[in-house]
Amino acid sequence: MIDLDSLPLSRKQILSIVEAGRTPQIAAWDGAVSAGKTIASLLAFLIALVSAPDHGLVVIVGKTLQTIERNIIGPLQSVHLLGPLARQTVHTAGANTARILGRTVWLVGANDVKAQGRIQGATICLAYVDEATLLPCGFWMMLISRLRVVGAKLLATMNPDGPGHWMRKDFLLRGLDVGLISWQFRLDDNPSLTEEYKTRLKAQYVGLWYRRYILGEWCLAEGAIYEMFDPGRHVVDILPTMRRWISLGIDYGTTNPFAALLVGLGQDARGATNLYVAREWRYDSKQARRTLTTHEYSERLRGWLADPLGDGVPVRPEWTYVDPSAAEFVTQLFRDGLTPSLADNAVLDGIRTVASLLATGRLKVHRSCVGLLDEFGGYSWDPDAAEKGEDKPIKVADHSLDALRYAVRSTEVLWRPQLALAA
Repeated sequence: MIDLDSLPLSRKQILSIVEAGRTPQIAAWDGAVSAGKTIASLLAFLIALVSAPDHGLVVIVGKTLQTIERNIIGPLQSVHLLGPLARQTVHTAGANTARILGRTVWLVGANDVKAQGRIQGATICLAYVDEATLLPCGFWMMLISRLRVVGAKLLATMNPDGPGHWMRKDFLLRGLDVGLISWQFRLDDNPSLTEEYKTRLKAQYVGLWYRRYILGEWCLAEGAIYEMFDPGRHVVDILPTMRRWISLGIDYGTTNPFAALLVGLGQDARGATNLYVAREWRYDSKQARRTLTTHEYSERLRGWLADPLGDGVPVRPEWTYVDPSAAEFVTQLFRDGLTPSLADNAVLDGIRTVASLLATGRLKVHRSCVGLLDEFGGYSWDPDAAEKGEDKPIKVADHSLDALRYAVRSTEVLWRPQLALAA
């Protein structure tokens, strides 16, 4: 059905596809991003689908239905990747099933432990799991228990996490003892990547992210989070004219400091398009010895937006993103004529986005943003959480940094194409 010799695959990709067909039950591809894990695992999945037992369900699992559609269904329907075989995957956007090689395949989002109810009681003959390390351990264990058909298999891809992660401790390190075979991939294992692309990709990751997503290491989150931050490179005294005022990020605080950051898109003197943290407004109730009401915060914030740069020109950011826990303040802003949205508060994703912008020099901070600049240097990973297999920052002096995450991560779909076009 699939002629592997006709596809641009590396030796490791072909080896993993062949060996996956012989695995007792679980096949796992882990390692660097863009290293060829997905195409190899999908080809192995298609081969397994042809010979899968007739009895039992076939499922594709991911963090959400949207990530499944993007990461799995998209590549399966790519003529560029699979040629005529791409026509054998039929799916309607938003539907929880697809037809692949003539067989019904169920698409299951597993964003939290409660998702295990979606497969509880099912009999599964073939499962494909995208980004397995992001799934709850309870769901993974339930999924394995559903492989009740003789010859049932589970194929999974993953990027490295901490060395204490349950996937590494309980499965990867135990290997054949738990019926698992795995392969670790590096960028050079993907023959479709150009040297220029690999160089650019390596430049986007630093510190923890470089070790995990480029080197493929299962390593602890330790030390400074934004170790790549360099005042000489990232701090500016003069702002360019902003092409767009992208966002206002707000970390709401009552006893803790309130922080708001205004982010715009502009060009530097060399013509490069960057994101600029143009101004910051903070209020620390402990220093002021007075706690403001939500109405007072809204009033002062709106007054600041009326003249944030001191030039008498009001700024109306395209989006206002607020800490999702500050529901009362969001309601107050609505009453006062603003249209706030709840921020994307995926902490690690937000940190990674900011780190990538700093690593590539595409995020600049005006020197007036004193609170933000003060927080960069002390922002560190929590060593106690790391020892438990969790990646968490220490929750100290991070209010402007949280506002930055909200402003940047929540609007990535707006600014990312602009930076790519100007690269």
